Amino acid sequence: MDPRAFVLGLSAIGAGIAALAGFGAGIGTGIATGKAVEAIARQPEAKNDIVNTLIIGSAFSEATAIYGLLVAIILLLIKIV
Repeated sequence: MDPRAFVLGLSAIGAGIAALAGFGAGIGTGIATGKAVEAIARQPEAKNDIVNTLIIGSAFSEATAIYGLLVAIILLLIKIV
């Protein structure tokens, strides 16, 4: 077996696994948004605080997805000398 092909194949599998980070970020953002809507429905006067916290949490969640995408791209562009 060619070691170069083996490493390239495993890097493609790793890129696929790293891309799954996007699913986790999407699910997490969706759950957080749902909970924020419930919180605003219960306490409309706290809307500004809830929205601010939601935006900061969503930014952290999406940053995780971007890191996963970056790792996937790096793994796909790897070249063995």
